[in-house]
Amino acid sequence: MIEPLPGHAGSGALNASLAIETHGLVKRFGRRPAVDGIDLAVPRGSVFGFLGPNGSGKTTTIRVLLGLASANSGQVRILGREMPQALALVLPDVGALVEGPGFYPFLSGTANLMRLDAADRHASASSRRQRVHDALERVGLSHAAGKKVRAYSLGMKQRLGLANAMLRPRELLVLDEPTNGLDPQGTREVRGLVRSLAAGGTTVFVSSHLLAEVEQMCTHVGVMSAGRLVAQGPLEELRSAGQAHVLVRTPDVDRAARVLARLGLVPGEAHGSSPFQSTGTVLGTGLDGVEPEAIVAALVAEGVRVRGFSVENASLEERFVSLTGEGFDVVG
Repeated sequence: MIEPLPGHAGSGALNASLAIETHGLVKRFGRRPAVDGIDLAVPRGSVFGFLGPNGSGKTTTIRVLLGLASANSGQVRILGREMPQALALVLPDVGALVEGPGFYPFLSGTANLMRLDAADRHASASSRRQRVHDALERVGLSHAAGKKVRAYSLGMKQRLGLANAMLRPRELLVLDEPTNGLDPQGTREVRGLVRSLAAGGTTVFVSSHLLAEVEQMCTHVGVMSAGRLVAQGPLEELRSAGQAHVLVRTPDVDRAARVLARLGLVPGEAHGSSPFQSTGTVLGTGLDGVEPEAIVAALVAEGVRVRGFSVENASLEERFVSLTGEGFDVVG
């Protein structure tokens, strides 16, 4: 049984606005903590992106949340109920796709979903066929409903896993890499589907390594590193907490770089190219206390031909690297 850590602040306080809530959650394998005292707060109705390098504890956390693994200590609440004590009450309102879908390869997509739905004692048998049809249609698999799953591509199997998670209306969806194996069109469709679910009141918890997808899909983000939750909150707040930078479009890149350096900014690469070559773009970081208007005035005063100027917050990728010091190919 999961117990709260002794003396953990707020461990007994219920927050009704949260769909997922953990306090001091710890999961060890031997002496090594895979999840090390995390306090997760996922608002109801949000699309929450759960990010982290390989081996950072994301999947282990998800398995504990869903009762697939037991924690060593800490507290978990899902949809306002204590876990794992309320597992039987909570899981009917939770749809999940974790570590890839598993189906009977010799059965069709429809037959697989019919059997999975029949295993749900809360599902009405009279409307089963219609539910399966609607779920397949939502994920774009109507054309392959009668095809055996062994003939499905990876992307089609992923869609079928999503269909299974959405056979009934859910308060919470937990999706582990939901766009894995999908082509760009399929990825776009899943993104739209997740948004529509959230608009209807469903909380969607998405574990992903695709930062660009998270930026387009999620409202909130949590970042894991070496078993610890190093940051969480609204996506825009997380990005704005990073170091802002200026982009200057000009043919006078060398002169512009010298002006930025004199103002205390650090000239750097813009969009992967050296600003001191013929890119026409200079990037300057370290904007603290320097007004954008003053930067433009200084550039013009030095004869720099300014063709474009913008101030941008750090991207999610920049914030991720600054928080973890790692990329997604790091295993640890």
